[in-house]
Amino acid sequence: MDLDLRDVHVLVTGAAGGIGLATVTEFLGHSALVSAHYRSTKAALEEDTTCAKAAKESRLACVQADVTREEDVVRMFAEAEEKIGKPVSVLVVNHAVYNSKPAPLHKMSLSQWNETLTTNLTGSFLVIRQFLARLAKIKEEQGVDNDWMRNVAVVLIGSTGKSPIPGEFGEACHADYAASKSALTHGLQLSLKNEIVQLHPRARVNTVAPGWVRTKMAEESMKDERIKYQALATTPLNKIAEPEEVARQVALLASNRVSGHTSGQVVMIHGGMEGRLLNPKP
Repeated sequence: MDLDLRDVHVLVTGAAGGIGLATVTEFLGHSALVSAHYRSTKAALEEDTTCAKAAKESRLACVQADVTREEDVVRMFAEAEEKIGKPVSVLVVNHAVYNSKPAPLHKMSLSQWNETLTTNLTGSFLVIRQFLARLAKIKEEQGVDNDWMRNVAVVLIGSTGKSPIPGEFGEACHADYAASKSALTHGLQLSLKNEIVQLHPRARVNTVAPGWVRTKMAEESMKDERIKYQALATTPLNKIAEPEEVARQVALLASNRVSGHTSGQVVMIHGGMEGRLLNPKP
């Protein structure tokens, strides 16, 4: 399917991780121009053959930033524009931190809570705000009738355990992550979809919410039979998702040709999961 993403400039945050890297390669497969954000290391991007080829062809730019720092985020967009040669018109907000050590709320440290909320929520706010600021500036200078503005979209990466439907799943002992993702994909998304059209009449905001995905962290967790049972017991498809399956949904929502009348929606990628087991088999 032609998603009409050729030469559309896509910025993906957290691009060196499992879902992020798959998203980068998915967009490259649709002939998009991609800026891949990383915080500490870009090794995964450099080692991937698709990314390496795209970098040589000037279709991929790696941009470093700490998304919790305003000045870093401003610099990231400036570098992305300079390296790719045109403004960002599709933003994929994928970065996140997750403390894998279970911590009941009454035992959770303030530092853990603050780190998670600052990175996952405030960091996303800073990235989205700068994207909107660039959109507003170009609208003022050039109007909206530009080739680069034919496809303007924001795609957020949420999580099924942190569903925007209040109280659906949640995640015991990881309330910091659950709270950050729920705020991002519910309150922020639903507000943003109504604001962004003031800057571009066809701009859209949607969310992809994965369940278990075969990342390095998930594969390690799945070695524990209790966790594996808990993850799949209410999942009819009886498997976890591949990063590429999530990435394809991101690309579909980013495409104006395919999803041009879709905004404010959350697409669940969880194999039909119906809930969580609070007391899994031993």
